[in-house]
Amino acid sequence: MAAHPVSPLAPKSYPDLPAIDGVRFATAEAGIKYKNRTDVLLMTFDEGTTAAGVLTRSKCSSAAVDWCRANLPGGKARGLVVNSGNANAFTGAKGKESVQLTADYAAKALGCSTNEIFLASTGVIGEPLPAAKFAGVLDEAATRLTQTPWIEPAKAIMTTDTFPKLSGAVLDIDGVEVKINGIAKGSGMIAPDMATMLSFVVTDMPIAAPVLQALLSKHVQKSFNSITVDSDTSTSDTLLAFATGKAKLDPITSIDDPRAKIFGEALFDVLFELAILTVRDGEGATKQVAVNVEGATDDASAFRIAKSIADSPLVKTAIAGEDANWGRVVMAVGKAGEPADRDRLAIRFGDLLVAENGERAAVYDEAATSAYMKGEELEVTVSLRLGTGSATVYTCDLTHGYITINGDYRS
Repeated sequence: MAAHPVSPLAPKSYPDLPAIDGVRFATAEAGIKYKNRTDVLLMTFDEGTTAAGVLTRSKCSSAAVDWCRANLPGGKARGLVVNSGNANAFTGAKGKESVQLTADYAAKALGCSTNEIFLASTGVIGEPLPAAKFAGVLDEAATRLTQTPWIEPAKAIMTTDTFPKLSGAVLDIDGVEVKINGIAKGSGMIAPDMATMLSFVVTDMPIAAPVLQALLSKHVQKSFNSITVDSDTSTSDTLLAFATGKAKLDPITSIDDPRAKIFGEALFDVLFELAILTVRDGEGATKQVAVNVEGATDDASAFRIAKSIADSPLVKTAIAGEDANWGRVVMAVGKAGEPADRDRLAIRFGDLLVAENGERAAVYDEAATSAYMKGEELEVTVSLRLGTGSATVYTCDLTHGYITINGDYRS
């Protein structure tokens, strides 16, 4: 695979996330695909840790996704194993055997049962995952578990990512400090449908698994489920949240507990930042784009129109070329299959009105619009003027770099 530099949209620095009581981790090199870099993450949780997750709705989900789907109803976690370089997807009976073997190794290393182990894999689809490579690796990793630095697990789960993705929040609940740390990976094959490529969030908040699940399912919608890099939903999309319960507070056992809202808002902030970092590391990306749709018949319709625009290769290549081609935005609105009235439509690039009432705006200024398109962070806003529905989808441009990275990904 052609090497590529760090995304121009990469953060200038990374947060130094704090230790969270009840969680430790280690990274290792198993040589699954990559040489001389960590490609395995082992994370362990103290007894009593609750778990929640949202997983891809792809009909061709990976063996690891199926494994998590089976274990999530238990709501308990003691360990997480993540590997990069091989997705263990479309691998038939061998895939099932390899997740069982991986879970067996992890459960033995951590002294727990396999139904408290969660698994995630990312990388090439269709290649069997040689789980035997984890045999000594997980045992050895379990001897050097640590609570920091969080950048190490973020690095170990990367594939075509050009930078690690971390986010955290510290909040005060009833005078007690509560921490939330999150990591994610994702760069291509990003059009999440329930979650994103891989993301793992840990908190010390005592919270019942059903409440954590409800908050995660709610807040994924306007974070990970509102991003797209290339319109392709992964077979491996996995977002898992773990709560160790070590903060000295009474547990949140109901979604109606006022603390659930406060905690949920901080959880959203972490998920949203991780989602935006994923877009900013879109394969070959040079621009981050927010696509806003307002005045739709309802929010769901607005979302589908915004997604149609954000997914359009013609819109995205125009943005890459810094071409204010609003005609392509009109095209993407029209093909979405949602209520729209051509003669009421208005389109803005940033604050600049480019089209309204079914034609180019009288105030359209080519020079000003072209200057705006040279920015790294852009906004495209479509006003339908049909109702009160609104939505925002975040995307990036589509450059030659995307082809370079994906043309020989497997070889």
